[in-house]
Amino acid sequence: MIESLQNEQVKYVASLQRRKAREESKAYVIEGWRFVEEGVRRNAPLIKVFVCLDCEGLEWRHIRTKLVERGIPYEEVDARVLRKMSATEEPQGILALVRQTAYSWSDLHIDSKTVVLVVDGIQDPGNLGTILRTALAAGVSNVCLTPGTVDLYNPKVLRSTMGAIFSLVLLPGQPPEDILSFCRNQNLNVLMGDVQGTPIYQAKLADGPLAIIVGNEGKGPSQSFREADIQRITIPMAQEVESLNVAMATGILLYEIVRQRGFL
Repeated sequence: MIESLQNEQVKYVASLQRRKAREESKAYVIEGWRFVEEGVRRNAPLIKVFVCLDCEGLEWRHIRTKLVERGIPYEEVDARVLRKMSATEEPQGILALVRQTAYSWSDLHIDSKTVVLVVDGIQDPGNLGTILRTALAAGVSNVCLTPGTVDLYNPKVLRSTMGAIFSLVLLPGQPPEDILSFCRNQNLNVLMGDVQGTPIYQAKLADGPLAIIVGNEGKGPSQSFREADIQRITIPMAQEVESLNVAMATGILLYEIVRQRGFL
């Protein structure tokens, strides 16, 4: 059992609450029984699990069995140590160290049913996490993120994904020009959510591979996308409402694609 706050493992895990440390080590931390269980269930690249046995229960016995089956190491820590490693004030009793998965354009397998979601400059961690979870729920597994988007491995983003992050092909830090080039080369129909454009219920979303761009909460899509020859689509709104929360709007756009395509 680890009881010292000066333990090197403890200091390393605690350092991963900082973005720079996450980028250098290509690792991140997930917390909580449900999140860790999702990581195990979805075959996430778990490096090691830390558990406080003061909180041991049925959840831990189930998770421990799966960890042993997969050969993933775990270690007991006391409550003080867990708080030191955690990003939350009242940790649930378990956290895991996870390896970041590096994807490339070749990992996006395009066919007639493919939908690629482009997240452009989203700043709020809760919004990004909700968007990622909603995308997976709508059957969209390919997501590109432009520079300026909040860190994918921010603890608040991770919690909001509720484990969806483990089942997505994610390409962070992709310039708009590279995204548009990929879409052209793969013959993707590119659409952009905007305050003005073709109402989504009139847009033709049923046929062929497509990419859908959702932009920054306040500014919308970046200038590079605005200057490109892209069809703009919009969500009709009543009572002079000007806009919706970007995570809510993304969900509406994605599920209209699902409705028109008739699958899930």
